[in-house]
Amino acid sequence: MADDGEVTHEPRACDAALARAFTFLGKRWNGVILGVLMEGPSTFSELRRGVGGISDSVLSDRLAELASAGLVLRSVEEGPPVSVAYELTPAGRALLPSLNALTAWARENLPA
Repeated sequence: MADDGEVTHEPRACDAALARAFTFLGKRWNGVILGVLMEGPSTFSELRRGVGGISDSVLSDRLAELASAGLVLRSVEEGPPVSVAYELTPAGRALLPSLNALTAWARENLPA
């Protein structure tokens, strides 16, 4: 309580780890890409179709970011033809319970 009888409150802030998570996962397309990969490994073309509306260059950039963050693994199988697949790493799979809970929440609380 302040000297003049007024109640004061400490400013509140979001937990830094949660802020980092939303800064990264909230970046356009990252969460949707992870959502597609929840179903299992996908090729670039499958991801592009699954995400819908994303350009090849942005998809490539987002996949590189997700791989750099340790959430997605890029695997190349020598051809012919050469095949590239993307899948969740153990760290990416650790997000599955949270992504499933967020999906359920969105179905119940956000209009379609």
